[in-house]
Amino acid sequence: MQSFCENRYRRIYLKQGILLYLCKSKEKGMDFFMKITFLGATRTVTGSNFLVEGAGKKFLVDCGMWQGKAEQEMENSQEFEFNPLEIDFMLLTHAHIDHSGRIPKLYKEGFRNKVYAQKATCDLCALMLPDSGHIQETEAEWKNKKRKRKGEEPIEPIYTAELAAKSLEIFEPVQYDQIVEITPDIHVRFNDAGHMLGSSIIEVWIKEEGKETKTVFTGDIGNNDIPLLSPPTMIEDTDFLVMESTYGSRLHMRNDEKAEIFLDVVSETLDKGGTVVVPSFAVGRTQEILYEINKLKDEHEDEEFRRKYRTLMKAPVYVDSPLAISATEVFRENTELFDEETKEEIMRGDNPLEFPGLQFTRTADESKALNEDQRPSIIISASGMCEVGRIKHHLKHNLWNPNSTILFVGYQAPGTLGYSIVNGAKTVKIFGEEIAVNARIEYIEGYSGHADQELLMNCIYSYIKKPKHIFLVHGEPESQDVLADKIETETGIGVTIPEFGQTYELNEEIAMTHQIERKVDKTIKSEILDRLGKLKEELKDMEVYVNEDLQDENLRDEDIFRINEKIKDLEKQILNVIEG
Repeated sequence: MQSFCENRYRRIYLKQGILLYLCKSKEKGMDFFMKITFLGATRTVTGSNFLVEGAGKKFLVDCGMWQGKAEQEMENSQEFEFNPLEIDFMLLTHAHIDHSGRIPKLYKEGFRNKVYAQKATCDLCALMLPDSGHIQETEAEWKNKKRKRKGEEPIEPIYTAELAAKSLEIFEPVQYDQIVEITPDIHVRFNDAGHMLGSSIIEVWIKEEGKETKTVFTGDIGNNDIPLLSPPTMIEDTDFLVMESTYGSRLHMRNDEKAEIFLDVVSETLDKGGTVVVPSFAVGRTQEILYEINKLKDEHEDEEFRRKYRTLMKAPVYVDSPLAISATEVFRENTELFDEETKEEIMRGDNPLEFPGLQFTRTADESKALNEDQRPSIIISASGMCEVGRIKHHLKHNLWNPNSTILFVGYQAPGTLGYSIVNGAKTVKIFGEEIAVNARIEYIEGYSGHADQELLMNCIYSYIKKPKHIFLVHGEPESQDVLADKIETETGIGVTIPEFGQTYELNEEIAMTHQIERKVDKTIKSEILDRLGKLKEELKDMEVYVNEDLQDENLRDEDIFRINEKIKDLEKQILNVIEG
């Protein structure tokens, strides 16, 4: 008969010559400590998923989809690294798909226990998860057409819109600031994270053998100045902190600067007779942009500003995303979560989500008509990273036009179409067609829904009782490394940046007790070879484009410096692949 240790952990892992496998057996009279296994958002910004074990229970914090790189997205259809039937409950930080998107898959595989989430998060998931299911069905249908021509077996969608709608029955809405008893030994509290409507920083108290341990999961922390939303709640104490780090190495521009830049970019494009296309996340960013447009009229008195504002107000502003339209209704129904300034405006009868010229396009025919209209306009359309949805049609019709502007206002994950455009691609493929990038490309970073380095540090400084240890998740390697170094240098608190599948025991001495070996799908291996072939061709194209740029007599010194920095960055990435 196998021992407790043999049953629980099949293998012993060695790292740097140190034995990392620890067994704490109650039969031997030793303590059994709370554990966290990091199963997503590790050294990347999507796929948020953490398995927590304590007080005899197993539960999840978030169960999100991987987005961006194709090899990451393939993870969405893989088996979970745990048995869904063994999960006692789940805590959801917010509705964004990279945090909530695999809940219907959990449901599909038999999970029927409660998903605790703030009420507005439940309302938004009722829109976003069925929409995600529709996308899974559409993608499966598209792939199956190709597979049929090759004589291959069809694949099923990860889940359907119908199944996603059914999964909503297990959601349990809670309010901010209320301590919720999950079991006599496990209590949680949801606090406003200021990232999007309903987003939460979750405090978790777990009592085992008379000892209580508190862990805080930040989810995504918002900026202090996100329109509509209240600033993030500052937590006073915790034993352990699991914190996001998306912008751990960067500072955002101030709110008043981004509003003026937005107005400048839009008015200059409209003056030229062009179209401003804003790829925007349907939930959160779209509503914030509408708020900013409405607010601009009160910002300045000078005539040039007024002229630009009149130019903006004369142009039609289209919100071209059925999901964004429905989400805007959810925002209107949850105005008690808005910041005080916004609440006062609503009391005065000035709805920040309504203004002259604003039009919503619901049907596909209405959406297509926007690209046939020659009048200057602003089109706000999902998805924010340009991977799916109506935005791809608007890019196809506007990227080639030097009079138009593509205005990015949110994070672009590596591997996405949006990332390629923001980082200077000369051409991109949309619906199989090569499209030249002649439009003006702008990125206003200040609209990000994530806290920058300064606010992340302030969140740590706010703790009266400092965390014993911090785990950094939801960030690219550079951001995490810079932030970890800053935290350790300025606060003396130990920091761990977990890799996928690592289990950590939360004790006085933080120890990794287990490492899951990641499964590699054969299709990923073949895709790597395909990508290498494509990369060779792209390097040839890059050589041609760079030579053309360098021969341009009008090229500025800063442009040459920028090209050099991009090539150095590419060289570094290639060396990283070669070395390991």
